[in-house]
Amino acid sequence: MAALSIIVMGVSGSGKSTVGAALARALNIKFIDGDDLHPRANIEKMARAEPLNDNDRAPWLQRINDAAFSFTHKNEGGVIVCSALKKAYRDAIRQDNSNLVFVFLEGDQAMITKRMMQRQGHFMKPGMLDSQFTILERPSEQEADVLTISAEPAVDEIVNSIQQALTTSGLLTK
Repeated sequence: MAALSIIVMGVSGSGKSTVGAALARALNIKFIDGDDLHPRANIEKMARAEPLNDNDRAPWLQRINDAAFSFTHKNEGGVIVCSALKKAYRDAIRQDNSNLVFVFLEGDQAMITKRMMQRQGHFMKPGMLDSQFTILERPSEQEADVLTISAEPAVDEIVNSIQQALTTSGLLTK
């Protein structure tokens, strides 16, 4: 696979980490969980059930941008997961990066809330999901580098859908 950074995005609980890791395995490329790129202050704030603001997210988005740049610079493919809820966040990741595609895992709040209630050991609490849906700016048709995929099916089905969409769009060759 050529140097392509795939940013798997969506609200917490949409399956970004699970799908992203499975997609990276299926494509035999690197995987980075964007949660691991949060500065300590962000992790501590979220652990206190405090939503992050744009100032909190800026250094995190820069780290994600740098990781995508690194994949391209080293001519590697990779999957990075992060929420990228606002267009401005996606634009920050796009800045000076080529060969980048976003995969938006779309799901309704009821389904995602149910999933989050079953999770253990994650710093994002179900009650914070409201704030994510409040700030979510669903990608529009003007964002040609975004593929929208349903978060509802089983992981294998989602990964297959992503691979088909990447192939159809010419970003992935078999």
